[in-house]
Amino acid sequence: MPHAAPPRRRTRLLALPEARWALASLLLFLLALPVYLLAAPAWAWGPLFAATYVTGGWEPGWEGLKALRHKTLDVDLLMVVAALGAAAIGQILDGALLIVIFATSGALEAVATARTADSVRGLLDLAPDVATRLRADGTEETVDAERLAVGDVILARPGERVGADGRVLDGASDVDQATITGEPLPVAKQVGDEVFAGTVNGNGALRVRVERDPADSVIARIVKMVEEASETKAPTQLFIEKVEQRYSIGMVIASLAVFGVPLAFGDSLQSALLRAMTFMIVASPCAVVLSTMPPLLCAIANAGRHGVLAKSAVVMERLGQVDAVALDKTGTLTEGTPRVTDILPLPGSGLDEERLLALAGAAEHPSEHPLARAVVRATRARGLILAEATGFVSSPGAGVTATVDGHAVQIGSQARLLPEGSPELDAMVRSLEGGGRTAVLVLRDGAPVGVLGITDRLRPDAAATVAALTELTGRTPVLLTGDNERAARRLAAEVGIGDVRAGLLPQDKVAAVRAWEAEGLRVLVVGDGVNDAPALAAAHTGIAMGRAGSDLALETADAVVVRDELATVPAVVALSRTARRLVVQNLVIAGTFIAVLVAWDLIGTLPLPLGVAGHEGSTVIVGLNGLRLLRGTAWLHPIKDTA
Repeated sequence: MPHAAPPRRRTRLLALPEARWALASLLLFLLALPVYLLAAPAWAWGPLFAATYVTGGWEPGWEGLKALRHKTLDVDLLMVVAALGAAAIGQILDGALLIVIFATSGALEAVATARTADSVRGLLDLAPDVATRLRADGTEETVDAERLAVGDVILARPGERVGADGRVLDGASDVDQATITGEPLPVAKQVGDEVFAGTVNGNGALRVRVERDPADSVIARIVKMVEEASETKAPTQLFIEKVEQRYSIGMVIASLAVFGVPLAFGDSLQSALLRAMTFMIVASPCAVVLSTMPPLLCAIANAGRHGVLAKSAVVMERLGQVDAVALDKTGTLTEGTPRVTDILPLPGSGLDEERLLALAGAAEHPSEHPLARAVVRATRARGLILAEATGFVSSPGAGVTATVDGHAVQIGSQARLLPEGSPELDAMVRSLEGGGRTAVLVLRDGAPVGVLGITDRLRPDAAATVAALTELTGRTPVLLTGDNERAARRLAAEVGIGDVRAGLLPQDKVAAVRAWEAEGLRVLVVGDGVNDAPALAAAHTGIAMGRAGSDLALETADAVVVRDELATVPAVVALSRTARRLVVQNLVIAGTFIAVLVAWDLIGTLPLPLGVAGHEGSTVIVGLNGLRLLRGTAWLHPIKDTA
């Protein structure tokens, strides 16, 4: 029976302890308020206010005391102290109001963090809890999916979710893998094809050999990346926290001065203490501290829901700073699933089309490069039996070498393997490249034996992505590719790219990126293969295409496009810029409130309730402003012209 997709779980507000304590504090305050205003005896409203203080302030107070043991002054502790100080001078109502609003702003921050965790749990829900494992004798057993090991064979019946990442051993079916790759239509799967844990099998039964440990599946890696990103802090936040310590100490010293100076000039004790308590409240940088992380956390959660994983808050902040983009060709601007279109044995090589293809397929079989996969797929399509390759070596950007049936086989571009070929070989290569195909030369024992023509399909959203990135950064992206110049320029012309750097080795891509950054540009590199990994690492920010991407590229990149949608690249850049704009807005709001309220308290007489409302109101405002990035419209309608 088909297994329906599990409903996406969302954290209930009252499931958060911060929200429960804030609600309890608010309810107790609302119970105490009318009793207090009706001038009832203190025994009627006193316990209710006391409970308000405890429920709303115990947790931040306790955390502040623990921080104090490590010689760190927590702003939250100062707020609790200010509330208790207000109560000590008879302003118990104002102190209780401070506690209630303070607890509410803390709950808002918890909501932002919980929404990010929701996106993680939503991904976890995709993976089935159990799987059907086949024993050696062909019998079945139901096991926990997390107990599966590499090499196990599992059965995916029609309508079931695939239990692990693996490769099809037997059967054929259409698999809905939209949750992983974003593809709107089911993908045909047959023997040799890869399937992912959590994707939904269609009408056929599949026997799948597990190729990844459950802890290392695509879904598990997504979860790990999002969790790690949520635990990081952006440079702006780290700077604010560094300044916060000095500011808090200065604020305490200033509060003592605000209390002591008027007292020395004859002011009453209660008046001086009230002014000092008000100053401590309105000068507190709570809103400033809350200005940075909610927008960035919400941006990470929103991007994760749309298939882009920023590995840290640092990455989410840096994405919005890029002002130049470098794009790879194969697997990035193209779909990364090239196909062999031409098989051209050289006269005198002693090979026909099938033998040439089988020789190349055997040597390329261990490789993960998209062009190598195309060659292997072509051999399978023809039903060719591949000899075993030994001594396999892959040189990123140069090709592969291996020993097949006792012969040393080399596969790569002519420019790398045999720059000075025969006129006949040169004509073959020129003909293929002139037609927009990539020419792959095959050498046996150092002599050329044939050429393969390979082409790749342009992504349907490639031109729109290039245009969007041009509008965002103010400059057209550059194409960096190891492919031949003719094929690269032909593709670049289709998407609107004028600056093409072709025939590059990995170190050449790195050199290009470093040259731009030496000019002061902050470069975003988008790629997918092993040969892109060094450039991804060298760039200001690197994004890997997840579906076609190599493990090395995925580990090196700062962000991963899991669903393989190129159009999400400008979308996440725009989202990052929106988040950075909201951070600036929050800092301006917080700074303005603090400046106005402090000036009011020092120059005039700021009523404590108004000071409480102004300070905590600014904290609530910046918290809600950050939560705006959880809305779908923050992704669907990104800001194109931002600060």
